[in-house]
Amino acid sequence: MVWQHGIEFCATIYQIARCLPDTEKYGLCSQLRRAAASIPINIAEGYGRGSRQDYIRFLRIARGSAAEVETELIIAKRLGFLDNDTAEEAFSQLGHVRKLLQGLIRALEK
Repeated sequence: MVWQHGIEFCATIYQIARCLPDTEKYGLCSQLRRAAASIPINIAEGYGRGSRQDYIRFLRIARGSAAEVETELIIAKRLGFLDNDTAEEAFSQLGHVRKLLQGLIRALEK
């Protein structure tokens, strides 16, 4: 479930990135896309490793990527690249993904 929400969030971020100015193509836009894609990619890679410890480690990496995306969204908002509705939707989706990640990490650590 967290992987699926990560995929949906990544798609949202790609849509947002398309709206960023051309001057950010190799800067914020690129960073935002890579960090967002890193979330479901690391979830999948960790799961595919076949060990609980590896899975937890990659979930933590995905959690770090989520924090990176949050920071990049804050920067984009502060620079005026995102309107309030778009930013709120992205932050809401991100918050949900982070909660799912944290819950899965806790469950696997038990």
